[in-house]
Amino acid sequence: MTAPSVAPADAELARLETAVEAMSRNLVELDQLPARRDLDGKTLTGHTATEWADASVAMATLWDGYRMLSESIARAQSLRGQRRLSDSDRAKYVHEVLGPSILLSTSVVPLAQRGLLGAGQITTTCSPAELLAAMDRSFTTAVDVATRAADAWQRLLPAAAEVAAALEQGRRLSREAGAPTTLLDQADRLLGDLTGVLAGDPLGADPAILDRVRELIRRADAERTSATELRDSLTRRLSEARARADELDQAERSALEARARVDGRFPGAQIATVRAVNLRPDLAAVEALAAAGQWALISPRLARWARDARERLEALALVRTHNDKLLADRDELRGRLSAYQAKALRHGLSEHPRLTPLAERARALLHTAPCELEQARAAVNAYQEMLTATIARDARS
Repeated sequence: MTAPSVAPADAELARLETAVEAMSRNLVELDQLPARRDLDGKTLTGHTATEWADASVAMATLWDGYRMLSESIARAQSLRGQRRLSDSDRAKYVHEVLGPSILLSTSVVPLAQRGLLGAGQITTTCSPAELLAAMDRSFTTAVDVATRAADAWQRLLPAAAEVAAALEQGRRLSREAGAPTTLLDQADRLLGDLTGVLAGDPLGADPAILDRVRELIRRADAERTSATELRDSLTRRLSEARARADELDQAERSALEARARVDGRFPGAQIATVRAVNLRPDLAAVEALAAAGQWALISPRLARWARDARERLEALALVRTHNDKLLADRDELRGRLSAYQAKALRHGLSEHPRLTPLAERARALLHTAPCELEQARAAVNAYQEMLTATIARDARS
């Protein structure tokens, strides 16, 4: 009888060795998973209790499976590590790696259930590959349940807290206004039911309930807010918007003036430009709605206009600041150069053969348009360094 080839078993053993290394890391990480600790530490109900019970059974088998698989790999490695393999050893090695070599369980068959020739025990075995596949399914089940539960808590608990804060705010405003709280009471009951379910059954919590609660709060707000209050509020916001429009005009003039001060004095690529944007027509459209009494349509448009105006003011301020800084940087460099030249004069170095060309180059760069600031700064620094070195050298002499 020809002994079986060990090549397929060698390839499978290598795969199993790699798999068991990854498995050990993943099992440890699963044990340390915060979601798992949260689920184990809570009294679970409903869908979550059922699914986590199944997942817990799956997780309980993982470490046993890891042990059995590790032992099988160790036996195979011991056989393969022999200097010479007999035909019997080769067959044992191939069976250990590729055959049903792992004993999963042994159960006793009651006498009443046996036939005359029936076995007294039933043994369940599998191959390492089959055990690995079963463990992979168990791991996926455990991770899936834990991940979905954690995701539900992470999404719904903050959302429920936010809705609860809005509900409390609505109650406070309703009490101050003497308005009915029927809708808010209904919203409170729904939110209480959801948070009660969410505590122990995150997989059974219905996120749509939050939308229903938000809608009830919105309707309560609408009932509380009278048409007069809305009109007064929007009238005030319109007045603020007109003032903001005047502020925009002034900011645009300032940005254009800053642009004009640097135009031609610096390279065009370094100068910030003022993009043409006119928000007054949009504001005029909102004012037309107010004149027509369409107050319900004004608020979102006015909010959008206010946001656009704020962004426009920020953009204009950036343009003005950038261009003013170009001039400030150039003037600062000019002042530094003058101070260094005065220092050179005090030390009798005003016509020094190495210093004079550097000073002339720096001055030319700072007084030539367009002014290349980086080149000018480098030239001033070079003059300063040479001046400092020359003074130090003369002092040593």
